[in-house]
Amino acid sequence: MVVNAMVVAMKLHYAERQHVCETIYHVSSSFRNPLTLSDLRNLFHCYFIKNPWIDANGVRVKVGQLTFFSKANRYLLLMQMKYVLPLKVLYLANILCCQRFKKIYKNLNRKINFVIQLAKLYEPYAFFLGSFNDENLVELQRVAEEQGIDLAEFNFDSESIEWEEYMMNIHIPGLLKYGIKS
Repeated sequence: MVVNAMVVAMKLHYAERQHVCETIYHVSSSFRNPLTLSDLRNLFHCYFIKNPWIDANGVRVKVGQLTFFSKANRYLLLMQMKYVLPLKVLYLANILCCQRFKKIYKNLNRKINFVIQLAKLYEPYAFFLGSFNDENLVELQRVAEEQGIDLAEFNFDSESIEWEEYMMNIHIPGLLKYGIKS
């Protein structure tokens, strides 16, 4: 979609090259055809119910509902209560037992700190509440149609995205095959 919109924009702007005007086109679905986190959670859950994930031992992985947090501090509080606090108990046990659990403690501490740092790193993206206005893209489609460009051939209308079909048949299988290497 993005490439198709760029090709059409280049064609139209080349024809009007005497105009020195910079236009920003948001090729996004957040304004006219949003995919909500709730929808995303339900689609992932549905996918793994229909297509069970088998672990390295050949055992089916149990699928539960994903939990989304409205604020990062709620997630960090959960991490503190569920993982950091027990880790501090392990730290004390390690001291009392003459460093017997040192290797386990260091490994768990490293993993927990890594996850917390990831949460802090991705906080601006995970909790972003904005949407992108795509009025310029709609105008580009209108002008392209007036100029005789076949919009069906260049399909860059975000309203045409069928999220369920895309996620279930393209995105999640591709993520598993190429991203997670299942």
